[in-house]
Amino acid sequence: MIMRYIPHTAQDIEAMLKVIGVSSIDALFSPIPKEFRLEKPLNLPSSLSEIELKTHVESIANKNTAHRYQSFLGAGCYRHFVPTVVNYLGSQGGFLTAYTPYQPEISQGTLQTIFEFQTMIANLTGMEVANASMYDGASALAEACLMAKRLFPQKTKILVPQNIHPEYRDVCKTYLEAQEVELASIAYHPKTGTIDTSDLERKIDETSLAVLVQTPNFFGCIEDLEAIQKICTAHKALLIVAVPEPLSLALLKSPGESGADIVVGEAQSFGNPPSFGGPHVGFFASRMSFVRSMPGRIVGETTDSEGKRAFTLTLSTREQHIRREKATSNICTNQALLATRSTIYLSTLGEKGLKKLAQWNHSLANTLCEKLKRPLLAAKAKGHFDAPFFNEVVIETQKPLSEVEKRLKDQKILGGFSLEKHYPELKNCLLVCTTELNTEEQIEALCNAL
Repeated sequence: MIMRYIPHTAQDIEAMLKVIGVSSIDALFSPIPKEFRLEKPLNLPSSLSEIELKTHVESIANKNTAHRYQSFLGAGCYRHFVPTVVNYLGSQGGFLTAYTPYQPEISQGTLQTIFEFQTMIANLTGMEVANASMYDGASALAEACLMAKRLFPQKTKILVPQNIHPEYRDVCKTYLEAQEVELASIAYHPKTGTIDTSDLERKIDETSLAVLVQTPNFFGCIEDLEAIQKICTAHKALLIVAVPEPLSLALLKSPGESGADIVVGEAQSFGNPPSFGGPHVGFFASRMSFVRSMPGRIVGETTDSEGKRAFTLTLSTREQHIRREKATSNICTNQALLATRSTIYLSTLGEKGLKKLAQWNHSLANTLCEKLKRPLLAAKAKGHFDAPFFNEVVIETQKPLSEVEKRLKDQKILGGFSLEKHYPELKNCLLVCTTELNTEEQIEALCNAL
């Protein structure tokens, strides 16, 4: 559907001014001090016809050559195939225009979609309850920290491993600046890339309210949640798990089964393209006993006055609904469109399809690692960590990374995410991601280029 902009005619403007009792457009803006008003036309190019504008925009779009590259980028934002049905259904007017479902009697479609999203997230994470939507995975993790502080107000320390996404850590730091909370850094093991549990045991104490864990972590390594959960339990600290690549949940034991108290993450992988880095859609799940401290909203299933199945906002603890000082979150935007796309995507693939896709992603990462072991290539590049992984691995190159990346780009390959910026100790290391959009031929081309 194309919406055309049709400007007001002089007669339209005159009629509207007459209704509100103003003589002219200048008089309409007279309350604005004169020094703040523009007295000359804006320096803008002349207007274009619709066909000229379309041609102009297409010429700008053609400058983007990303589609000509083979991409192995991941690092928290993942390229997955989006079935046509997701774009088709997700672009229907009822979904596109739906805002916050304040009135359940006219919002049943939106409410049911959110309810299904919550149910799927709860099933994938192994948790008892999930909320409607969050901005993204990073802010969802920060909201989990705030929730932990509400649950344990007397405690003052959160333990944050270095192998959590650097941007997630930055967002948590920003959110918690006004709280009486210390963010204590936990080292990762240089051989495995996973949390150094000995460092965790040294730093956790009775003041610790939570331990944050990302799995697969920023290096693509899978953490031993059960071992970490035992340490948390011994010190009565919450285990908060972040999952930026939720496709892994179709293959791995769920965080809930491993004893997690709160599970957050990023659902961008489910039916939402990377675009230019957003928008994304976070998810948030927890134990039922914590439900009244959860941020955002929760849609519940009920029956209407005629006994028919219906949906409503069961809990709305954000500041738009209750007194600000009682609110658990100030999230005001409804992310339901992106959550709807994720719901359509998950419904399309189903449980078996999602598991098959996860196995496919993991298999391609295995293929990459096997090729790296070939004698000729092993002298040029190698896997840096030896922990189990899902679909991302860290590759260490023997030549300077700037030289390697230039060679890769010359061959139209985006070889991965350089880790040196955030981890100076990981010099010449690339975080390489494989998804179903990478073929074995592309993986071979990457290895040959290395």
